[in-house]
Amino acid sequence: MTDKQQWAVAQLIRRHGQLGRLPKKEDFDEATRSRIKAYLGPWPRALEAAGLKEPSPAAANKHHARKKKRKRSDPT
Repeated sequence: MTDKQQWAVAQLIRRHGQLGRLPKKEDFDEATRSRIKAYLGPWPRALEAAGLKEPSPAAANKHHARKKKRKRSDPT
């Protein structure tokens, strides 16, 4: 994980501690929200990266299918 990603995760975890619930996009100013999304991806994925939310089964299946497809096309 890069320093920027670690920073974004720390922001989400800190805000979670302050709020006592999952942080929403609206809980951050525009600049911070934009940076978090730039470093971690869409909001649900950002919450997952911070360990605050379990990956949805659909997202996990999509990731697994992509990984499997890459293995098939890997020439090594």
